[in-house]
Amino acid sequence: MTPAAFVILHATVLPVSGPALPDTPVVVDEGRIVQVGGAVPGGVRTVDATGQYLTPGFIDLHSHMGVYPWPGGGGTSDGNEAVEPFTPRVRAMDSFDPEDPALARARAGGVTTIQVLPGSANLVGGQAAILKLRPSRTVEPMQFAGAPRAIKMACGENPKRVYGGATDEDQVQTRMGELAMLREEFTRAREYAAARGGKAPPPQDLDLDVLADVLAGKVRVNLHCYRSHDIAGWFRVADEFGFRIVTVHHALETYKVRDLLAAHGTGIATWPDWWGFKQEAFDGIPEGAALVSSAGVPVATHSDSSSHVQRFNVEAAKMVRYGMTEADALESITLDPARLLGVDAWVGSVEVGKTADLALWNKHPLDGTALCQKTWIDGVVVYDRAGEGTPDGLR
Repeated sequence: MTPAAFVILHATVLPVSGPALPDTPVVVDEGRIVQVGGAVPGGVRTVDATGQYLTPGFIDLHSHMGVYPWPGGGGTSDGNEAVEPFTPRVRAMDSFDPEDPALARARAGGVTTIQVLPGSANLVGGQAAILKLRPSRTVEPMQFAGAPRAIKMACGENPKRVYGGATDEDQVQTRMGELAMLREEFTRAREYAAARGGKAPPPQDLDLDVLADVLAGKVRVNLHCYRSHDIAGWFRVADEFGFRIVTVHHALETYKVRDLLAAHGTGIATWPDWWGFKQEAFDGIPEGAALVSSAGVPVATHSDSSSHVQRFNVEAAKMVRYGMTEADALESITLDPARLLGVDAWVGSVEVGKTADLALWNKHPLDGTALCQKTWIDGVVVYDRAGEGTPDGLR
């Protein structure tokens, strides 16, 4: 064991990958979980967690923290590059502000990993940033090493609203126009990829580079989409061009087409109780996530909010109120989002070999009054409730 090794003692461990483990030691060394249960090694620093609950760090699959940082306003609004419907060239990390005060609040709620997405103005709005919430002055040290690339796409009302008033032929006014433009751009990307491998390759096009990588399966597609017929339409296009939609976000009508999601190997990221706030959200039902989960589809609870992410455990608890089991609800903020991000080899459960991204709670986290006591990322304390009010907030 290294001098930095420590053991968390007497906690009830909620590993997510299996049943609860009462009074079970968890040993961390060099930023990884090296032991769950068994005899406690000697000479190792201890953390007494008697009466408390240990979980994996929570994972928010849909965040705009850092690209819409606090305080909100035009000067800090950097999530939508809405100059045209297709901007796959842009990257969320190029807007990300690591000094956003919301990040510290998220760590205080046990959140350790987020996917930062561009906004939903564009049909293809840009590339996501998969980040660990390590305190940092710059975004580079926050990047999740090894995480697959990902991109944000959007359909339905948002692109119609942003571009529908234009008369320019490069804009869209209807859903059929959205899908026609999608087909056109992916046809261009397919032709571009073929030509780039020829003897006289065309000039580099940063947008088509990204779309070609989507077609090659190198970039995971996150689709902002509410209505069932929109989802079915985008599946048609994805099937035509041979790419996979990995996650449908917001997904309020996915309960109507959960068989389609299961057949396409697509998960969802959704809220427990946001609906009715615009026309395409009218048919959301609170039981929707549980119905989708019952079809064997991965379900991630997401925040889409710098406020909701602070009480992510409460958002998951609402899922139980509307029909999920406690195990599935806890999985919806840990292991399922890890799978949908492609990072479940490292995070999402308390298992030997995984990174020590952990949260310690004074009560079961699905108790609405539970408070996070400590948060670790890579085995390093990034939040300590006992240290609140000290200069760096940690002890």
